[in-house]
Amino acid sequence: MSTILKTATLAVLSFSISGEALGQKSESMPTPRQTEESFLPKDKSQGYRYLLYNPSSEAKKKKREWPLLIFLHGRGERGNNLNLVKKHGPPKIVENKDLPFIIASPQCPRTDLWWKPDVVAGLVEELLRKYPVDPDKVYLTGLSQGGFGTWATAARHPEKFAAVAPVCGGGKTEWAKKFGPLPIWNFHGDADKVVPVGLSRIMVEAVEKAGGRIKYTEYPGVRHDSWTQTYRNPKLYDWLLSHSMNKK
Repeated sequence: MSTILKTATLAVLSFSISGEALGQKSESMPTPRQTEESFLPKDKSQGYRYLLYNPSSEAKKKKREWPLLIFLHGRGERGNNLNLVKKHGPPKIVENKDLPFIIASPQCPRTDLWWKPDVVAGLVEELLRKYPVDPDKVYLTGLSQGGFGTWATAARHPEKFAAVAPVCGGGKTEWAKKFGPLPIWNFHGDADKVVPVGLSRIMVEAVEKAGGRIKYTEYPGVRHDSWTQTYRNPKLYDWLLSHSMNKK
């Protein structure tokens, strides 16, 4: 009888200790800085899965609207693993540091070679409906393939954004007149062998000739990775926030 009692006592203690250990482990699990979400267009065509950094969820008592930043990654981060999107740019930064935006970082499927401007614009519309976003402060940026996507999306939907910042991308010079008064800050390294710097130079020249508002930073001796110093520079975020739709 005492043997049975001892066995039962040990079992209870073992369960209790295991439960406490599990509880401690659960309590120590950090809250993810970004959540995994998905967007499906109204026509049920292919959409995008995306990472969402939402500072408003940590400040629910403060009723305010947040600026929205859309980030488009490069070709190497395509696929169906959203952790790849954290490799560069804002989604990498907010893993360890706060930024004053709601940030949506969609992932381009590996089957797509380019970003789809209408799908990006549809994502913006959904985010405006679902989250406390300031509709006058919506921004777009992207690197490499995402730089091309930034130019293309801004040309097709310039009314959606208060300012855009393409990095080491390019576009079509005939788009220049489509941007209108949209503020653009373009970045490129002059030693880029992947996306030649000339693709940025001709876009900058075309926008200037069209009377657009463009700022250009060209990094001497920098190859394709012109994004690291761009996204580490707080002046970029200050510049974005200095623009709003009602001040274009």
